[in-house]
Amino acid sequence: MKLVDVHCHLNHKQFEKDLDKVIERAKKAGIVKLICAGVNPPTNREVLEISKKYPGLVECSFGVYPIDALNVKIEAFDEIGLRKTEQFDVDDELEWIKKNKDSCVAVGEAGLDYKWVKEPELIKKMKENFQKVIDLCEKIKKPLVIHSRRAEADCVAMIESSTLKKVNFHCFEGRKSLLRKVNDKGWSCSIPAVIMRLQHFETVVQTMNINNLLTETDAPWLSPVVGERNEPANVAQTIKRIATLKGFTEEEVANNILFNYQRMFG
Repeated sequence: MKLVDVHCHLNHKQFEKDLDKVIERAKKAGIVKLICAGVNPPTNREVLEISKKYPGLVECSFGVYPIDALNVKIEAFDEIGLRKTEQFDVDDELEWIKKNKDSCVAVGEAGLDYKWVKEPELIKKMKENFQKVIDLCEKIKKPLVIHSRRAEADCVAMIESSTLKKVNFHCFEGRKSLLRKVNDKGWSCSIPAVIMRLQHFETVVQTMNINNLLTETDAPWLSPVVGERNEPANVAQTIKRIATLKGFTEEEVANNILFNYQRMFG
């Protein structure tokens, strides 16, 4: 089977000592394409370098993470210690993405995050930044990968107001009515390997048409096993689960998702 991981973070420090082995396990599992996602200026350049190191297998997307782009200290977010970020100019980074558009297959992740950001003035700024990303995608004709944590309705509304057709909601946690809207619009949801232990993503699979599904890992996060580092090879588990839920063979699911990948990211 030929598998794809449309969203992972192989530039994370958890992979710095054994990335070659992670890549080999991915190939052994059947991965033929994976997209390494940036979230800010330094990581955008890191994922670009990784895509150059593993040509033909690794692609990259350049992102403007909603929290990073605010350039303010979010105490709760900082406390979980995901990464240290430096301030940057959103317009400058979008201009860099525009200049390097031929080196990426998508823009993202970008979007809104209401889990960590609750102040009205910061939410307003987040929306302004996200609109800039949407405008850029319209101009350079690139797919958009959306981060929508607890802001699903607003993200859907903003995309509805755009001309974008190639849209992937990464790790979408919206309610069924929003899922149906995403499905009806022909947008995609990428299913993480954590579906093995989170029922919500089973609901996503059951609600969405197979033609609007993709597979991701968000590695090193969202592992199918609590406490273990996630990696692209775990897509194989997601394929099995989707096959069971949809009543297809694993081969049928894999082929369909590969086609969806090609249609979305080229």
